Amino acid sequence: MTSIQSHQPQAWLAPTLERDTSWIHRLSAQAIQGFENALAHAKSTHKDWLSMQASDFPLNETALCELKNAFAATQTGYGMCLLKGFPVERWTIEDARLVNWGLGLHMGVARTQNRASQVMNDVRDEGGDYKVKNGRGYNTNAGLDFHVDSCDVVSLLCLQTAKSGGTSMVTSSIAVVDEIKKTRPDLIPVMQQPFYYSYQGTNDANQPPFYRCPILGDDPQYFSLRANRKNVTASQRDFPEVPRLTPEQIEVLDLLDELLPDPRFCFSMELERGDLQLLNNYVVIHSRTHFEDHTEEEKKRHLLRLWLSIPNAQPLPPSWKEYFGDIRTDAVRGGVRGSNITPEFLAYERRQAIALGMTISI
Repeated sequence: MTSIQSHQPQAWLAPTLERDTSWIHRLSAQAIQGFENALAHAKSTHKDWLSMQASDFPLNETALCELKNAFAATQTGYGMCLLKGFPVERWTIEDARLVNWGLGLHMGVARTQNRASQVMNDVRDEGGDYKVKNGRGYNTNAGLDFHVDSCDVVSLLCLQTAKSGGTSMVTSSIAVVDEIKKTRPDLIPVMQQPFYYSYQGTNDANQPPFYRCPILGDDPQYFSLRANRKNVTASQRDFPEVPRLTPEQIEVLDLLDELLPDPRFCFSMELERGDLQLLNNYVVIHSRTHFEDHTEEEKKRHLLRLWLSIPNAQPLPPSWKEYFGDIRTDAVRGGVRGSNITPEFLAYERRQAIALGMTISI
C-alpha cells in the first residue's frame, strides 16, 4: 500500500484501527475541568456566538494542549481522532453548544453549513427526507451515502445515542485509491476529470446551483479526494445543462460504492455520549447507518456538527478552487454560503482569520 510523506496522513485498513487505538484520545480530569471553567466564563459574558473570541472561552493549558493534539492528529497519521470524555451529561443542550462553539474558537474558522447559513447544525432526526431534491442527511434518520463535508475538519460532538443503529463508518480515501491504482489504474485519470455536483439549494444567489470538482486531486505531494454520489446524481437529475456522465465516470462511482463500505477498508464505530469525532475531509470519507430513535424526546440521538477551516491544513488542487473558494494552506475556505450570510458572520470570519494567522479572500 503506497502512501504520502510520513508527516502527512497515511493509508490505513480497518483492521489497523482495531489494533492501534492511538487515534483515540481521552480528556484528562484537568482538561475536563478546564472546559467546565471555560463554559462558566463564556456564559458570564452573555455574548452571542459570533461576537465571541477565544479569550471568551479561556481554556487552561492542559485542556488547550489536549484539544490541539486532537486536531493535529487529523493532519497526520490516520487523518482522524476520537476525543472522549466531554461531560455532556452535566450540561444542558445550550451549554453543550456553547462548549462546541468555544473549542472551535481556539481551533479554526467555522463554516456555514446549509441554506440558512447556520454555523452549527444539530444532527438529529427532524423528519427530513434524504434522497429528495435538496435533501440533506443531517436532519434525517437515514443511512447515508459515503461523503465528505465542505471543510478541512468536521467536528461531531455526541450528546445522545440512538436506540439502535446510527453507527459511524469511516474509510481511508488513500487506501481506496491505492486499491484502484492496483486493480483499475485506467480509472485514475477519470477520477481527476470534473464531476458536477448539485449544491442542494445551499448556494447563495450569486452562485450557480451546481459546481465542478474532480473526485481525486492531482497534486503529487498532497492527497485529496472529494466524493458525494448523491449530489452528482442530483445534478444529473435537476440540471439538463450539466454534461452527462460518461460510462467511465459511472464506472468510477460504481467502484467507489463497492469499495468504500468494504469491510477491508471501512471501520465502524459507535459514538458514545461525550465523544468528539474529528475527521480530515480530504483523506477520510464517512457515512452512517440508519438508526431507530428513542420515543422520549430528551433521549433522541443528537450530535452537534461544526465545519472548520483550520490553520496549517494542506493546500488543495487548483481544480478545487471553484468549490472551496481558496486552495492555499492557512486560507479560510469551504462551507456553503447559503442565503443568510450576515454582517455579524463576516466580521466573525475576518476576526477569527486574523486571530489564527489565516488569510481570507472569501
